Amino acid sequence: MQAVVIHAPHDLRVEEPQAPLTVQGPDEVTVRIERGGICGSDLHYYHNGGFGTVRLQQPMILGHEVAGKVESVGANVKRIATGDRVAISPSRPCGACQFCQRGSQAHCEDMKFYGSAMRMPHIDGAFRETVIANEAQCFAVLPSLSAGEAAMAEPLAVALHAVNRAGPLVGRRILITGSGPIGALCAAAARRAGATEIVATDVEVYPLQIMEQIGVDYLFNVEQHEDALRSFAHGKGTFDVLFEASGNAAALLGALDTLRPGATIVQVGLGGDVTVPMNVIVAKELNLKGTFRFHEEFETAVDMMNHGLIDVSPLITQTLAFSQAEAAFELASDRTQAMKVQLAFS
Repeated sequence: MQAVVIHAPHDLRVEEPQAPLTVQGPDEVTVRIERGGICGSDLHYYHNGGFGTVRLQQPMILGHEVAGKVESVGANVKRIATGDRVAISPSRPCGACQFCQRGSQAHCEDMKFYGSAMRMPHIDGAFRETVIANEAQCFAVLPSLSAGEAAMAEPLAVALHAVNRAGPLVGRRILITGSGPIGALCAAAARRAGATEIVATDVEVYPLQIMEQIGVDYLFNVEQHEDALRSFAHGKGTFDVLFEASGNAAALLGALDTLRPGATIVQVGLGGDVTVPMNVIVAKELNLKGTFRFHEEFETAVDMMNHGLIDVSPLITQTLAFSQAEAAFELASDRTQAMKVQLAFS
């Protein structure tokens, strides 16, 4: 079995993984992977060997946005059958800790998340030809969905969780700073949740073109027009919700004047520590919320795509064979020509 393994920054290899594939258990399914999407965290491992305090300490299989076809199922598996096409959730909470018991599985104290160097030994990811997963991680997709679309369930789940954190969006005016895949999916999810006006910003032309296909109302390149949002700051601000998806401090700070009193900020992107003007937060009574991963939203993401409620296909801009993993990672790093780059495994 071949896998995409990161050894060090810019040392990405397609090779046999060091750890052999485990034996399928009675509650598990074996999935032949068809498509895998390259995520921002994968790119952090590729370029920097990690992010924040998280650093590679051993070779690790990357990838957590995957879909494929079930080859076999364990004796206790009831919901998934051999031959099903499935999207696989990379999230494996323990189910026993205090946070899992309270329904906050994203904060599990013993989380095993695909392609993560947060713990030792590292948790291998799913950029491999075959994956053995628990039945609870697998959700069947309809024949109408391509393998590439099915592999978008994970980033869509991230966006759905962010939208849930924002609260009711019916009739709300939304600002999205950062028009990468997660920002675009936040736009799609916010529209489905009832937002009446969505404005998006970025510093590159290409992602804004994809945002236009998603159906965003107004698009602004803040690199070319620094004062593009000035008109939205009148009357103490006009936006009800900000989804800050860039992880850039300047994007967050520049958006504060456009938020009406009592507005909600959902910080989606990660980019390091930010100094926030607390006097503005206090005076405008802004609600600042974080959003981290997802849990039940993964199944919701699959259901929404199965029923044609959200179209993720405009985001899939390139697909390369997994044997060309290094070229795919380089392409995914170029925001001037790529949104979501996927690997084809079969």
